[in-house]
Amino acid sequence: MRVDPLHMSDSKENDVMIQDIEAFRASLTGDAPPPGLSRALQALWYDACGDWHAAHRAAQDDDSIDGAWVHAYLHRKEGDLANAGYWYRQAGRPVATGSLDAEWEQITRVLLLSGQ
Repeated sequence: MRVDPLHMSDSKENDVMIQDIEAFRASLTGDAPPPGLSRALQALWYDACGDWHAAHRAAQDDDSIDGAWVHAYLHRKEGDLANAGYWYRQAGRPVATGSLDAEWEQITRVLLLSGQ
């Protein structure tokens, strides 16, 4: 059973920091996102694990530009392009046109590199 992202701590104490996409992908076998991930990265973690609803809850709980970008991706994946367009605008990003896999990887890499 996956942990609800809305009830996870934002504490950085004793957190294992995921710094590259290989480590992030390796973490996908766990029952919950690794400690220390931003809500946006938690959303991408849940999405990669096939739990769109948990991913969406985590993205909704992130009021940042990064959260808006992930929120846009999730609605694009869902097929709700109008809603996705709104969230791309909130994130200040162009609407993605490539594959969903490529967009997931791009967002994940950018957020990991920025320490988010």
